[in-house]
Amino acid sequence: MTTAKARREEIYRLATTAGLTSVEELSQRFNVTASTIRRDLALLNDEGKLARTYGGALAIGAHPEASLRQRIGEAFEEKQAIAQWAAGQVQAGESILLDGGSTVGALAHALRDRSGLTVTTPAVNTVQELADSPGIHVDCLGGRLRSVSQTFVGPLAEAALERMTFDRVFLGADAVTADDGICEADQAQTRLKELMARRGAAVYVLADSSKLGQRPFHAWVRLPLPWTLVTDDGADPHQITLFREAGIDVEVVSGHKVQEAERSRAS
Repeated sequence: MTTAKARREEIYRLATTAGLTSVEELSQRFNVTASTIRRDLALLNDEGKLARTYGGALAIGAHPEASLRQRIGEAFEEKQAIAQWAAGQVQAGESILLDGGSTVGALAHALRDRSGLTVTTPAVNTVQELADSPGIHVDCLGGRLRSVSQTFVGPLAEAALERMTFDRVFLGADAVTADDGICEADQAQTRLKELMARRGAAVYVLADSSKLGQRPFHAWVRLPLPWTLVTDDGADPHQITLFREAGIDVEVVSGHKVQEAERSRAS
């Protein structure tokens, strides 16, 4: 009998070579129930190896989901610039929602010394950033932990959101396009982001320029207008035009200013 670990390894191999594989096909191949296959897919998804799609299929490609630890060092100056601009929008007395991800985590870091804020988050890194901030009240959204993104997702997090509203919502993104919105590796994460956007008076998507116009996965967050894309000055002007033509507000910040400030503090 094939062990669960061996079955998941074979599922990963098949999906890597075949691209799309349905739950039904995998169930028949391994002679197990569809629910068993779905559990296998959920585990592989949480490990960042697979990207679930609608209809029970899964897509594995040349773009495995990077872990939060891997993403923190990517486009560092750009993310810091985006985070500083976003922090400048937050006013004392506001209630804000911070999504998961490295760029939103940089925003949490930028807010650590503030006071009079209420921050709600599903993200482990944001909780760690703000745990010792006496002027910030932190509410955590519980649920199922996705280890690869270090965020909580699922029905418990969604139920908690239904009882809250926010002055500002800051969302992260694996990628973002003008026509389809935020691209993510996991459907549960897209569902949560959609609910987050509905609960905010102002919604911002924080995405460095490398993520614009990309489609690495098959799960999408459709955002109702208005919302604001915050990106860096390395963005392709054509991409910026596409977002603005779609009615999306765009803020372009300079990562060079952050680098200059860092050098000034060091000297």
